[in-house]
Amino acid sequence: MSSSNQSPELKPLLSPKEMMSQAEQFATSKIMKTTNMTISLAIMAGVFIGLAFLFYITVTTGSTSTSWGITRFAGGIAFSMGLILIVLMGGELFTSSVLSSIAWANRQISFKGMVVIWGKVYVGNFIGAILLVILVAAAGLYKLDGGQWGLNALNIAQHKLHHTFVEAFALGILCNLLVCLAVWLTFSTQNAVGKAFMVMLPVAMFVSSGFEHCVANMFMVPLGIVIQSTAPESFWLQVGATSGQFSDLTLSHFITANLIPVTLGNIVGGSVLVGLANWSIYVRPELTSDQSQLIKSTQLPASLKEVVMKTNLTAVDIMNADYYTLTAEMLTELAIDAFNDRKIHGAPVVDAQGKLVGFFSIHDTMVDLWRQDYIPPQGQKVMDLMSRDVIAVNHTESLVNLLEFLCIDKDHLYPNTENDIASQQASISVEQRGQSTNNKPQHLPVLKEGHLVGVVSRIDIITALRTIYAETLDPVQHGQTTKTA
Repeated sequence: MSSSNQSPELKPLLSPKEMMSQAEQFATSKIMKTTNMTISLAIMAGVFIGLAFLFYITVTTGSTSTSWGITRFAGGIAFSMGLILIVLMGGELFTSSVLSSIAWANRQISFKGMVVIWGKVYVGNFIGAILLVILVAAAGLYKLDGGQWGLNALNIAQHKLHHTFVEAFALGILCNLLVCLAVWLTFSTQNAVGKAFMVMLPVAMFVSSGFEHCVANMFMVPLGIVIQSTAPESFWLQVGATSGQFSDLTLSHFITANLIPVTLGNIVGGSVLVGLANWSIYVRPELTSDQSQLIKSTQLPASLKEVVMKTNLTAVDIMNADYYTLTAEMLTELAIDAFNDRKIHGAPVVDAQGKLVGFFSIHDTMVDLWRQDYIPPQGQKVMDLMSRDVIAVNHTESLVNLLEFLCIDKDHLYPNTENDIASQQASISVEQRGQSTNNKPQHLPVLKEGHLVGVVSRIDIITALRTIYAETLDPVQHGQTTKTA
């Protein structure tokens, strides 16, 4: 009997390889959202980052008696609130959305499609940041602490415009290296408190060190521009400064001196140094000279049932040798037409030497249409959508092993949690292990010496096993025909 007072079981942190799997899911989620959802979540994220900068300004204002480092560290901890809100509430932040480069590396999206998604998030973040600037200006927050709050904001904004292009680019790389590492750390746990804590120190480091974040700057510099151009004379007299001292705070100067180089740096820091770097370590296929992706040739375990059934049929005996293939360069619409003409749902993709390079299905096109709001990009090719992580079998694989691979979950003897940890000691029954087959392919390409020679489907397997039941029966004699009007 369990007690309601027992503390919940703590789940262990995931391993780096398991975190990579979570990162792939994270990247895929970025490309699965509709345009409206993406932009709405991006606006929300832009507001969250702006609120975090408000917190930073408040914490660092009037702190002359405190050491420089401690003040900036406190401001960095305060600023981490923005990324915590985004991680826990699901906002779309440009600097973390660049991790969708993993989906591009996995060939789940074209390069153009990836850039389009980045553009949607970028625009949404900018809208959110500007909306908050308008609210802050209307609230007159720059008057806090005798105007020192506004003066602090002006100095921060002005400082951001006085880096060289190379400096701003490098600071952008360093910033998003830390932001994406912070997001990556959150993949190790499902605990909300754990996620929040893991975000804090990387964010505090980039903020306290003065690294540059393009979305934060979308709020901070426009706020400085608004204060410089709208603050009354009484404000300037109160803080002992003039608006002319901040005349360099202009929109054009902001875009050229800060936003462009910082954005480019953020892209490199997140998509390349974190996303693609980890992908190349944990996921990148070991390519041969004439293949462009990984094909898993599965050697299935032997089965004693072969002896009982007295069958020695193999994949080459039952496969469909008259199969249809696609090329990676074929346009998506032509592939769909070919499927319609042949009444099939998918086909292998081969190169000029007849080697398997992927599998393209109707499901791939349907998913892409949904995430593109039913407006497919022009010139889209099979290579942009096809699955490159294809399970193939050797031509000598036995019939029984093919069936068991497609139908029985041999790997999971015990019920498992999402972290692949056994949740109870009682083993799963044969019936239960045969109920979860959604993750198994509908078609198995058959390889001989690395070349595609056929395709085995479920209907091929059951046709070969038909004789197990009885001799062929006449449906009319057994009253099993269906009447039609």
